[in-house]
Amino acid sequence: MAWSPIALLRDCMATTVPAGELVLLSEGGEVEIVQQLGASITVRTELGTLLRLDAADGDAVGFVVPDGEDEAVDDDRPFDMSRVLDALGQVYDPEIPVSIVELGLVYRCEELPGPLDTRRIEIDMSMTAPGCGMGDVLRADAARAVFAVPGVDDVEVNLVWDPPWTIHRMSEAARLQLGLL
Repeated sequence: MAWSPIALLRDCMATTVPAGELVLLSEGGEVEIVQQLGASITVRTELGTLLRLDAADGDAVGFVVPDGEDEAVDDDRPFDMSRVLDALGQVYDPEIPVSIVELGLVYRCEELPGPLDTRRIEIDMSMTAPGCGMGDVLRADAARAVFAVPGVDDVEVNLVWDPPWTIHRMSEAARLQLGLL
C-alpha cells in the first residue's frame, strides 16, 4: 500500500495501538489515516506505528469536528436498551474496522435501578487478549457512548477475562468481513 501522508495541523495527543500509551504528536508530523469509525481515528506513522486519536482531535488531521449542537436528541422517546446497544455498536477496535459488539467483546449489558429512581447500565466486556493495552481506552469509549444515551444516569464498564475471548464470540458478519469464515 502506498504511503499517503497527511501533515498534522496542530499538536494532539494519541494512544499507541495496541500498547495503550499516550504520546504527543507534533504539528507538521506526518501520518496516514487507516480508519475513522465511531469516536476515534486510527492513523499510522511513516515507521508503521498505529495510533488512535479521539474524534475530538479529528481537526488535527483535517476532519471537521462536530460541536454537538446540531445533533437532535429525541429525549421524549421512552428509554430502550436497544439504544444502549446501538451506542456500543459505535465503539470500534482501533486496529480493525469492527465494533466491540460485533467482535463479541461485550459479554453483559444490563439496566439496573440506581438510587433515587435513576437508571444504571452495567457492562462487562473483554479484550481479545489479556495483555491488550487498549482495554482502558475501549472501556472509556464504551462508557462515554452509553452515558450519552438519553435516560442513562450512570454507567459502569468492567473488564472481565472469564470466559476468555475466542474468535467464536465474533458475529458471523464480522468473521465474514475479516475473511475468517
